[in-house]
Amino acid sequence: MTFVEILVAGGKATSGPPIGSTLGPLGVNVKAVVDKINEATKAFNGMQVPVKVIIGDKKQFTIQVGTPPTSSLIKKEIGIELGSGTPGKNFVGNLTIKQAIAVANMKKGDSISKNLKNGVKEVVGTCGTMGVTIEGMKAKDATVAINSGKFDSEFSQ
Repeated sequence: MTFVEILVAGGKATSGPPIGSTLGPLGVNVKAVVDKINEATKAFNGMQVPVKVIIGDKKQFTIQVGTPPTSSLIKKEIGIELGSGTPGKNFVGNLTIKQAIAVANMKKGDSISKNLKNGVKEVVGTCGTMGVTIEGMKAKDATVAINSGKFDSEFSQ
């Protein structure tokens, strides 16, 4: 088996470099690989997505799609291009708890959290370093609110 790891634009992979130039010499159907990558990454449109292509002995292939960094998912959710240059002082956006849950669910396979509540707290921590508030609160205050059970009804849905 051969493993090829590449970073692609979600839903917009092409048979040009780096995919075509990497996979072409391996004898795999590049167009089929690109089509499968685009189908698997269309939910991450506009973001860089890590993809692993696993090529078997008879040129069969499987695709494993990673998830973009948490910060990229947060930026997409609130529609910003950059985080704050001075987080904690200047805030560039606000993430709702429902959006934080959505991001935590997308990162579920990559997260070390054992449950959704802790996954959301990881997202909240990333928000803090980006200058993004959560339900209008700074990250530390949002974490306290989550720990106190303020959003428990959201986690059970």
